[in-house]
Amino acid sequence: MTGMEFFKSQITCGERLGRITSLNHTLYTIVSESSTYKGRLSGKLYYNLHASSVLPAIGDWVVFEASNKETALIQRVLQRKTELSRKKAGTAKEEQIIAANVDVVFIVTALTNEFNSRRLERYVYQVYESGARPVIVCTKRDLCDALTDKILEASSVAPGVPVYDIDGLTGEGIELLEKELIPGETVSLIGSSGVGKSTLINQLLMEEKQVTQAVREEDDRGRHTTTHRELFSLPGGAYVIDTPGMREVQLWGDEKNVDAAFSDIGALSLACKFRDCQHNQEPGCAVKQAIQEGQLEITRLKSYKKLKRELERLDLKARHGTHKANRMLHGPKANR
Repeated sequence: MTGMEFFKSQITCGERLGRITSLNHTLYTIVSESSTYKGRLSGKLYYNLHASSVLPAIGDWVVFEASNKETALIQRVLQRKTELSRKKAGTAKEEQIIAANVDVVFIVTALTNEFNSRRLERYVYQVYESGARPVIVCTKRDLCDALTDKILEASSVAPGVPVYDIDGLTGEGIELLEKELIPGETVSLIGSSGVGKSTLINQLLMEEKQVTQAVREEDDRGRHTTTHRELFSLPGGAYVIDTPGMREVQLWGDEKNVDAAFSDIGALSLACKFRDCQHNQEPGCAVKQAIQEGQLEITRLKSYKKLKRELERLDLKARHGTHKANRMLHGPKANR
């Protein structure tokens, strides 16, 4: 079933289908086949939000009723194919949807002091958790003195994930990246502020849509030039969603997708003597042997275990509360 068939199968005869392309507090922009509307939640949808309904997010397909030629009421949100999300800031386990119905996610990182392989691992995990496919885009290659080493490092922490490097000033390398843009599919960009997401958006759109700003030289950080999420239509028929920069990746999801992000460790684990090997001091551990032989960095294994612990802690807090979860994790019987 194609993307549009998936959504059209959820509506009945006479219902109008549109997509959320931007939102500002309670006001949504809805784009249909023929028109663009400013939309709000219908009373029924608003009062059912604490039941089974969900708030529309960028990229959502919705059923709406037009009030006139310019305004409309959103009646319901259609089932999503994918959800790119993260944990909301704070101690409570609460999901924050970044974008919906995304097919591919460009993880954008600069080849400067901002480059961080551990952060890349977390981004890759979060993309796998969403159901989309990850692509790593390394920007500002003109400022990098060790381009080959950085690209190899990015590839090593994301086995099987395509890695591209581009020059934001000249646009060199963008033609290779455009191969990832498939007509009808939706791409989302994620990454820290100042890595060049807005510049990349402008290059893909072939026009200056997004405001760009320089980063501070002393700490290589940028301001949040993108302050809201917005969906754009690209010249080749694909769609792209820009998102505000994220200083920290607040994990959200299931432990099982850590194995997808760390497929190299998963492949090695198949040769471990024990099926439930924790890669600590067990005899016959293929992962430990690979580290000893220089085939795997020990920092990679430490990151794998750290992500597993974070997600376990998140799950325990949701099921038992913060106090009991901390006792279960750090109490005398906890085997950490």
